[in-house]
Amino acid sequence: MTQPFKDYFSGKSEAYRSYRPGYPPDLFSWLAGLPARRDAALDCGCGTGQASVALAGHFGRVYAVDPSADQIGSAARHERVEYRVAPAEATGLPDGCVDLVIAAQALHWFDFDRFYPEVRRVAREGAVFAAFTYGLLAIDDKLDRIIGRFYRDVIGPYWPPERAHVDAGYRTLPFPFAEIEAPAFAMEAEWNLQHLMGYFETWSAVKEYRRMRDDEPLELVAGELAAAWGDPALARRVAWPLVLRTGRIS
Repeated sequence: MTQPFKDYFSGKSEAYRSYRPGYPPDLFSWLAGLPARRDAALDCGCGTGQASVALAGHFGRVYAVDPSADQIGSAARHERVEYRVAPAEATGLPDGCVDLVIAAQALHWFDFDRFYPEVRRVAREGAVFAAFTYGLLAIDDKLDRIIGRFYRDVIGPYWPPERAHVDAGYRTLPFPFAEIEAPAFAMEAEWNLQHLMGYFETWSAVKEYRRMRDDEPLELVAGELAAAWGDPALARRVAWPLVLRTGRIS
């Protein structure tokens, strides 16, 4: 049975584009070196196109699909990126047309029984699949404790069940391809306090907390974070654990 599209991100696409962290450029350089050709790539669950535009620096054409028209409407434009409002399980692309398929912070949302056959259908010989995800951010011990309590105790019950796969580093997800060992990649940013709070706005559990309780969860942590942060304009180093699963599509 086809699973309904769980739309946690429409309505906040501008925040998603502005406040979500970016991926390291060397990740895409490494991925681009894996397939036999670099004619075309496919970004599944592309959101606002962060990874899509990064891929365009390495491939002649990038197809980027997402079931949210709101996300696609807010996506970053690039002459070599073709956006489509479509689910990852039914991209509408021709058979055997892409050399790399990626899912950036998106694989846990997909219907695997439909998605993996679609990956095989659109992949040409020598193609590669890669899924990557990042978990809870880290700043320093004091801030990490505050954010950890907010993540687990305040909004923890409001995360969708799929979030557990992110926390597990995608090791709980099926992966039907012969895996390629990946190097470690650092995912970091320099943010002030306002940017951090904007990032929290993109969390699906924050949106669900508001919907279920008609209350503002960020108010429960804002004061404590501000006291621990100090000068709100101060930029602090923020890091995320980046997990990558990559395999050759047979």
